[in-house]
Amino acid sequence: MSTPRRPTSSQVLEATGVLLALGTLALGVLGTLPEEPHFEVGREVFGNIPDPAVLLFYVGTGAFLWLTLHLFAQRAASWQQGGEDSRSGRWEARLRRLYEGLTMRTVVRDARAGVMHSMIYYGFVVLFLGTATLELDHLAPSSLKFLHGNFYLGYSAALDLAAIVYLGGLGLAVIGRYVVPTWRIRSKTKPQDALILTVLILIGVTGLLVEGARISLAGRPDHEVWSFLGYPISYLFAQADAGDWHRFLWTIHVVSFVAFLVALPLTKLRHLATSPANLFLSARERPKGAMRPMPNLLEAEDIESIGVSVATDLTWKQIFDTEACTVCGRCTSVCPANITGKPLDPREMVLKSGEVAASLAGVAAPVGSNAVLEGAGSLFDRIGTDEVFACTTCRACDEICPVDIEIVDRILDMRRYLTLMESDFPTELGKAFVAMENQSNPWGMSQQARADWTSELDFDVPVLGQDKDTAEYLWFVGCAGSFDDRNTAVSVALARLMHRSGIDFAILGQREMCNGDAARRSGNEFVFQQLALQNIATFEELGVKKIITQCAHCFNTLGNEYRQFGGEYEVVHHSQLLAELLAQGRIDEPRKENGEVKKIAYHDACYLGRHNDVYLAPRRVVGASGNTVVEMERHGTRSLCCGAGGARFWMEEKTGKKVNVERAEEALGTEADEIAVACPFCFVMLDDGVKELGRDDVPVRDIAMILADGL
Repeated sequence: MSTPRRPTSSQVLEATGVLLALGTLALGVLGTLPEEPHFEVGREVFGNIPDPAVLLFYVGTGAFLWLTLHLFAQRAASWQQGGEDSRSGRWEARLRRLYEGLTMRTVVRDARAGVMHSMIYYGFVVLFLGTATLELDHLAPSSLKFLHGNFYLGYSAALDLAAIVYLGGLGLAVIGRYVVPTWRIRSKTKPQDALILTVLILIGVTGLLVEGARISLAGRPDHEVWSFLGYPISYLFAQADAGDWHRFLWTIHVVSFVAFLVALPLTKLRHLATSPANLFLSARERPKGAMRPMPNLLEAEDIESIGVSVATDLTWKQIFDTEACTVCGRCTSVCPANITGKPLDPREMVLKSGEVAASLAGVAAPVGSNAVLEGAGSLFDRIGTDEVFACTTCRACDEICPVDIEIVDRILDMRRYLTLMESDFPTELGKAFVAMENQSNPWGMSQQARADWTSELDFDVPVLGQDKDTAEYLWFVGCAGSFDDRNTAVSVALARLMHRSGIDFAILGQREMCNGDAARRSGNEFVFQQLALQNIATFEELGVKKIITQCAHCFNTLGNEYRQFGGEYEVVHHSQLLAELLAQGRIDEPRKENGEVKKIAYHDACYLGRHNDVYLAPRRVVGASGNTVVEMERHGTRSLCCGAGGARFWMEEKTGKKVNVERAEEALGTEADEIAVACPFCFVMLDDGVKELGRDDVPVRDIAMILADGL
């Protein structure tokens, strides 16, 4: 028995449009049934409006509501062509995120834009609810009518206050877009923006003018002073002419609302509907630090293409993201590549992929575009290889997006295609690929030397499966901690700390292989899977359940991505471990020299912070023994990347300013005595940046090295 097909988004939207149209017509019919009583303090619904005009209002509103949903249904053809992406379950998280969106919490992170949007949104919502309340009272039988007396007085005042808030917000929008715009707003201002603002302003202004004309026509009764805007406006209309003005302005008000309905699906105003929907759909089972899973490439025989090259390779959610984009440019404003003059613009990445998907589906681009596309659906008709490989995968764009658009995923999926299907990647990556494939580490060092750093210790570090059969923790040292001169010092410090605390741990020694992060994030899924599957097999053979690592990239990959291949482990970053050991009193706090308290600036590693939400533990370690943790301007969820992520560590930085220099300048600007890091790649990048700026007097050290001062 075949499984019944689920209705498509287009079908659901078309059906909803028909139901809304029929419901509106039904309201029009029901509105003629109740008798309209007269209240001393109240108002007559549709007073001074001829019955044919009222009928036309309901018929026209129903027709245009259907048209709005019909146009949305046509747009659904764009995202329906995308591949599968399960976004079911996790209903509590979905509803919570939807609530945060509907209450503007995701927008107010940018105070300027947040205030403006909140004023427009809440003002509009209250005015809409006021209209709905009026219609509800209109439909109620005489005995149940409530919009009169004191309730009416409060109702009148509330709507006038909402009108002030609404129009005030629109005023701020005009100023912010046309008078004192930021670059990210000015660069994307189009004629449709003026049209949208005009329609919204017209709705608010004509609403107040209609109210004023109505009050004048009624002879300005005393109770209407509660309409503290409408009442003074009524003096613009002589009572003798107020009836004509009222009907004319009411017509303009209705027409402006109809224009709003049409603009919803045809302009970026559609984000009023698509953005909350996108927030609702954002929750997923995959951790945010994990790339999209792929089948086992070492066994698969029927895979024709890997990654994303055409619009139909994108998931439906990735295409729907382009419909939800508000074009605010917050993603671009925090992108380390864009800030330092690289070709990548995250906003353009979203808009360009949306243009291609829309062109292939035969609908207009999500935002007006002059691009001429062949209609073949190739994303690389609009997106260059240099853009794709400029990304550091720091997730700053994903983190700051007020509507939860997932930008990094699409970039990494395109890298997979370029690297594996086209061999189109920066030439310097070739050496790293060969080294990972042949020497099991991107440094190209011999596996025989992986544990050479332990010779600096005055105790033995056991090798699991060689010196001992079991250990509570496997310490996955990582390639940087094993081979990089600066980071072997971190390994030594961490080993001393763990040895002092009495933790039962062991390393893999020569059997440890690169976790594969650099291969996967540069698009070489094949090499990643080779490394990951070998590590997983070793872990399984040795019964590994718990893993410690000092590398943020190892932490993310082992904890979030190995599970895609059956590797489920409890992975602990050394910042978390050290913070816990300090709390338990199992290791000593650093000694103060001459009682001096150091100012230490801590740099948030992207793969520890934004990818895994670890922010407090490293700060607790840095702040041990009374050290003062000073924050850079960009810290926490808004921290600036060091420039090494996304395998950028293995690529040349030939364009614009170096990302690590940009970050080093910010760190030095705190006037800290020392800069602390919790990732080996951040260590190298910031240390190089500080030295390039000629500030050898400010040391850069890992948090384990700082804490080891107490030994």
